[in-house]
Formats: sequence, C-alpha cells, structure tokens
Amino acid sequence: SNMADAFDGSSLFWNPALAARLEGSTVMLSHTSYVAGISLDYFSITQKIGKFAVGGYMQYLNSGEIKETTEFQWYGTGRTFRTLHLATGISASQQVTELFSYGITFKYLLEKIEEINVQSGAVDFGFSYFVGETGLRFAVGVNNFSPVDVRPSGTTTKKDLDGEKEVAAEQTVSLPTIFHIGAAYDVLETEISSLVVTAQITNPSDNAEQFNIGAEYGFMEQFYFRSGYEFGNKERKIPSFGGGIKFPFKNKMLKADYAYTVYERLGGIHRIAVSFAL
Repeated sequence: SNMADAFDGSSLFWNPALAARLEGSTVMLSHTSYVAGISLDYFSITQKIGKFAVGGYMQYLNSGEIKETTEFQWYGTGRTFRTLHLATGISASQQVTELFSYGITFKYLLEKIEEINVQSGAVDFGFSYFVGETGLRFAVGVNNFSPVDVRPSGTTTKKDLDGEKEVAAEQTVSLPTIFHIGAAYDVLETEISSLVVTAQITNPSDNAEQFNIGAEYGFMEQFYFRSGYEFGNKERKIPSFGGGIKFPFKNKMLKADYAYTVYERLGGIHRIAVSFAL
C-alpha cells in the first residue's frame, strides 16, 4: 500500500486521513507470514459519519519460539522464548473539502521480550490532498510520534561466568518516529482498464531513508495486478508483486488481496488481506 492511495481498512495504519474518503462501514483482516516463523496480523474497522470517519485497529506481531543462546552455548541452552508486539489505536478523520482531508490516531503500544515489558502511547497523523481532477494526489504523515521516552519494566535471568542472575532494563528507549510523504497518479481510467502509479519516501528515525515505487493495473474494476520496488534496502533485489479481486457478496463489497515480497537472504514474505465494505 501507499499512504496516498490506501483507500481501504489499511488507511488506519498508513494514513488516517484516507479513512474519511471511505463510504459506510469497512472491515479489514490481514495476515503476513514473515521469515523464521514470524507472523503479523491486522484488524481494522471504520465507519463514515457525514464528512467524518471514526475507526479502530489492532496489530499483533508474534516472533514464534526462539532458541535461547549464550556466549558459551552457541547452539542453545535448552530454553526458548518469544517476543510479542501489540499496537491498538482509535482514529478520527474529516474530509474538509472534496480535495482535502486529515486524520489522527491515538494508539497504545506494548512490546514484551521474556519478562521485560515496554508500554507507551503514541500519535499518528496525516493529510491527503487531491490536485483538482488531474488524477494526482499527495499525502504527508507522521507515525509513532511521542515527545517522551519510555522505560522498560520487569526483569529476566541471564547466565554468565558467575552463574544466573536477575537483569533489569536500565535505559530508556525512544519510539521509532516515521515521516512519510507519498504521491499517486491515475495514469489511465476507463470503464475497462485503470492504471495507478505511486511513489513514497519513508524516513524513520532509527533506520535509513527508503524510496518506494509501485503500480496497480485494474481490469473491469474487479481484477487487480500490482508490483512495487523498494530502493534503499539491500535485501530487495527484485520487485514485489501481487493481485486482488473485488466482487459483490450478499449486499456487501468483498475484496481479497495477495502480495509476495522476496528478501535476498531471508526468503519470501506472503501477505493476504480480506476487506468488507458494508
């Protein structure tokens, strides 16, 4: 997805300003199967009320079981652990004019590694602007904004030359604030075919800047084919690709999507999503 073109339930993750352009109620479920048994699940619901939209989402990442290793036991201590990451938020957005909308999300974040917990609050906000009827639109957004650092709580055990001892996290951590700017352009739009191209710059506070480009071809407003490429990531050597289908189902509009991304050394990532427009 692109933060200027995510006109579905993923808007609450990418840019809450886009939720104000949805109609009625929208429910979305998605699952991402990462490498090494890591999985990411996402659920969102939005409701349009006049020129406003409200919504909520939950995102859950599970690392799966990880073998514990030490400096002395490279192949494992016999113990395993897992990390859990949860984000949940509520959003509100307004379509101020036919061309301009804005949105904000207040969210709660939880990370847990063994018995160490990190809990914090954060804010996402974004804007969306259509350049008249040219088919060009822009978006700007900030994710994970928080003016304060957070301190982990809890203790865990660590084995060294002196045996096992309790260890507590001693330092505060900053949230990885992310700045996005994106654009999308309708190259072609007829009753049979449509073509959208997108571009996005992502600047995280804790990583290198990335530049993404993508394209989506639609046929009969029912079948969609997509591809994209991420610059600035050495693991990405070939474009990602995917597709989707949209069709009416019991007075609802059902949309199903799939995407596949390859990382050179880590392997492939599968994404599936289902969205209902009520």
